[in-house]
Amino acid sequence: MPDQPTENIREVLIEDDMKEAYLRYAMSVIISRALPDIRDGLKPSQRRILYAMHELNLGPTAKHRKCGKIVGDTIGNYHPHGDQAVYPTLVRMGQDFSMRYPLIDGQGNFGSIDADPPAAMRYTEARLSAFGAEMLEDIERETVPFVPNYDETRTEPVVLPGRFPNLICNGSSGIAVGMATSIPPHNLGEVVDALLTLADNPAVTVDGLLEHIRGPDFPTGGYICGRAAIREGYRTGKATITVRGKAEIEEGRSGKMQIVISEIPYQVTRLAIKEAIVAAVEAGRIEGIADVRDETDRTGQRLVVEVKRGADEQVVLNQLYKHTPLQTGFSIILLALVNNTPQTLNLKELLRSYLDYRVEIVKKRTTYLLNQARARAEILEGLKKALAHIDEVIAVIKASANPEVAAGRLIELFQLTENQAQAILQMRLQRLTNLEQEKLNQEYEELLRRIAEYIEILSSYEKTLAVVKAELVEMKQKHADPRRTEILDEVEELTTEDLIPDEPMVVTLTHTAYVKRTPVATYRVQQRGGRGVSGGATREEDFMEYLFTASTHDYLLLFTDRGKCYQLKVYQLPLLPRSSRGRAIVNLIRLQQDERINALLSVREFDERFLFMATSKGIVKKTPLAEFAHARSTGLIAQNLDEGDRVVGVSLTDGSREVILATDDGIAIRFPETQVRAMGRSTRGVTGIRLREGSRVVGMIVPESDSFVLSVSENGFAKRTALDSYRLQRRGGKGIINFRCTEKTGKIVGIMPVRPGDEIMVITNRGMLVRTKTDQVRACGRATSGVRLIRMEDQDKVASVARIAREESQ
Repeated sequence: MPDQPTENIREVLIEDDMKEAYLRYAMSVIISRALPDIRDGLKPSQRRILYAMHELNLGPTAKHRKCGKIVGDTIGNYHPHGDQAVYPTLVRMGQDFSMRYPLIDGQGNFGSIDADPPAAMRYTEARLSAFGAEMLEDIERETVPFVPNYDETRTEPVVLPGRFPNLICNGSSGIAVGMATSIPPHNLGEVVDALLTLADNPAVTVDGLLEHIRGPDFPTGGYICGRAAIREGYRTGKATITVRGKAEIEEGRSGKMQIVISEIPYQVTRLAIKEAIVAAVEAGRIEGIADVRDETDRTGQRLVVEVKRGADEQVVLNQLYKHTPLQTGFSIILLALVNNTPQTLNLKELLRSYLDYRVEIVKKRTTYLLNQARARAEILEGLKKALAHIDEVIAVIKASANPEVAAGRLIELFQLTENQAQAILQMRLQRLTNLEQEKLNQEYEELLRRIAEYIEILSSYEKTLAVVKAELVEMKQKHADPRRTEILDEVEELTTEDLIPDEPMVVTLTHTAYVKRTPVATYRVQQRGGRGVSGGATREEDFMEYLFTASTHDYLLLFTDRGKCYQLKVYQLPLLPRSSRGRAIVNLIRLQQDERINALLSVREFDERFLFMATSKGIVKKTPLAEFAHARSTGLIAQNLDEGDRVVGVSLTDGSREVILATDDGIAIRFPETQVRAMGRSTRGVTGIRLREGSRVVGMIVPESDSFVLSVSENGFAKRTALDSYRLQRRGGKGIINFRCTEKTGKIVGIMPVRPGDEIMVITNRGMLVRTKTDQVRACGRATSGVRLIRMEDQDKVASVARIAREESQ
């Protein structure tokens, strides 16, 4: 085999060759495909489509032409990448939901906001819109450079004159190699005002420009949540803003509340929102939705989310924001090609680049018009000379053998230029009339005026800039429209609490620390003496120890027998049916070994009130509520306890109330709260009542002036006693008789303040529960045993009693 020639073989490292090839590819993508030019805000494919339409004379007043013709001319003349690359680009420039100011006026099916595809290009037609025509204005006046097309059969513009500020008004998006751009659309009127401000005051800051450009203005409307991210994006060129659809809550025909979505976030479809809602409902992330239907018609978008009866529609709306594309993030990346180099700019730099480019275009246009005017003035000057010496001119022409000789003799005799001589030779005889001579003089005077105007414009940057400003004002007057996207004040990120209805719950805790919450409506009101319903399935060794009502958004303060306080939100408790036992509290808080909950309290906020505490040994203390605001997972010290003592009651007070302590052997004491000074959390407290041998405190209340004291015994007896029956004593006394305890009644298990219309819940060790009105419990004196409240089964005892809070007090 003969030796191969080696003069054209070059050794290279494959790593270097791949690196060089990839860099060439990357730069090609960056410059020729993915990123817009800062001057006209267009990518090459968009620019070539618009120019092809310009060559077809498809202006705003022209007849629409088939998109197939436009695509064919674009592919054949300028962009040989196939119709699948060109037609979608053409379609997008004609979609009013994709572009804030469409550059193409389409006719036919151009797709929909719901991601429906456009019709084939043989069915659709298009022409330039008013904004597209503005982009090409003055392109024939040597304002932009032209280069040969791909096969060098014709030329194409490198950039369009861009009288319309396309990049900032319509925005752009694209993914290149290692970088991306995401410029949001803006309102034309606001952009023009900002450009005028920048032109008048080059030292204006980004914050100064923000007084005019409030933020992005998406074609689909909606809301932008917060201004901080907008400012960051305009100052640095990068940020992420939160965009929400427009949703309103209204009452439907059936009386059910419904959420009506009339505007959706930019680049999100109704179908995507609807599918996300269905998926979230099926997965249990959103509750309270009965139906979702699309009622969109020609009058506008309307996606209706029907809310179930009893559900909180605002919470459902928050859940939609949290779990569906009804709220989404939009990235601001102000990246564009500046002198064929990708650069990230801030808002001022973006606007300054456009102003500088338009000044350059106006200069080139004015120079072109000046040259044209001077050339025409030269011709008119020659014609005027000819008319002034018309007889001699005619004689010269008649005596000449041919036009070349005639032109030479005219130049010699009348000091004319070549162009002037040719114009005289081509002059029609009608120019000899007086009317035509007058028109010629008027045209010449107008040209002199225009030449002086052009020279004036070119004489300084300020004069050229004034023309740019005038054109911007004219554009605003012709095309500006109101904002579509509303900008809201700072909106905090949705928390778990925002997604949960604020509704009353029955909170229960068993003796062995199983906790749950159940809606209050689960329990029906019963008559006094009824058998009750089961409040929770418990084991034989377990029983319901605590029961009270609280809102789902309340804080739950859990006080333990060791004088510690833990904190939860009520909605953090497991939502379980009435018959359920609950779940172990150790799954929610970090209790120490052998530590158990001995008191619970719900609060809405940590204000200037106090927590008044009592222990089984009669010790009381008062601590500011604010000291419990910042609970730790390991709990806070609420009270230092003596050995063998435990917390039996905690109440909220304003610092000037009265306190009643009751013992299990039927003794009670009433004293002013002011006799107990405020103390810190890590203190013991002072004596509240001196106990008899073997007795203990079973309850503490802070009564209202119009309330009764309700006492309940372990064998199901109860009575109401007027508050006035308990005389005021000094703290630390032995107390007075509260309930006559007998073998039939058993010892006292709890006391509470009640008022007319109140309801109470009584629960037994075996989990039986009765809900009844306190008005059905007879009012008795202190030294009585009361009436039967609940019929007890053998060996069963009352474990706990709680008052259902009034609705207005929730």
